[in-house]
Amino acid sequence: MSHPHLLQVSHLTKTFRGLRALQDVSLFVDSGEILGVIGPNGAGKTTLFNCLTGYLPPTQGTILLQSQDITRLRMPDVTQLGIARTFQNIRLFGALSVLDNVRVAQQLRTHFGPLEFVLGLESFRRKERALTEEALHHLELFGLAEQANFQAGNLPYGMQRRLEIARALATSPRLLLLDEPAAGMNVSETDALHQMILEVKHRFDLAIILVEHDMRLVMNICDRIMVLNYGRVLATDTPEAIRRNPEVIESYLGRTHHVEAS
Repeated sequence: MSHPHLLQVSHLTKTFRGLRALQDVSLFVDSGEILGVIGPNGAGKTTLFNCLTGYLPPTQGTILLQSQDITRLRMPDVTQLGIARTFQNIRLFGALSVLDNVRVAQQLRTHFGPLEFVLGLESFRRKERALTEEALHHLELFGLAEQANFQAGNLPYGMQRRLEIARALATSPRLLLLDEPAAGMNVSETDALHQMILEVKHRFDLAIILVEHDMRLVMNICDRIMVLNYGRVLATDTPEAIRRNPEVIESYLGRTHHVEAS
């Protein structure tokens, strides 16, 4: 008997005032897998993420997370069930410290009893210490431990990108959605990000869906790639097959720089 996919999306459609941003999109992703989602601007990639995370309700279709129907759930409930995301535009709490940004994210899955909190019981202090240690561990994983007490808004751009991923990871997701994490990074920063994403996948046995325009990163890190064009799935296949697909070359890859697998 086959096991259900971690995420199964079937015939997803999203309409805005008669305009279809997504049209009959179906996909799946399993634990330990990285699925890339590519396509030109306006192809529906961010709309897909918004539907998967409960930020927008789909017009039609179903979204199953480990066989549980989450199609109509709101974002807080989806997060509690194990889907986390980053955004194209960085959304950190700029006035808070790097550590506190991660600690805030932990609160989405942490529950303290009212007496524990008000009275400052030892059980509360013990949980707080454990959460702080965990947060520092996430920061260390992304090379940010030395900046733990820095104001997040003062970090260089590349570090802010990494902090967004660390913060998403702090919610203990089963599925991590990364929306253009390499945007604005140079080659060395992107290479470091590549290794960090792989480390996160292996260490936490996550499934990852990656939206990214850096084709070098996508081709080298993804197990499969789905191509969106005008809201429809043009193809889903291995990176090598996508690279050779004539329709994909015509609609998207031909518009970008030559893709190298180095």
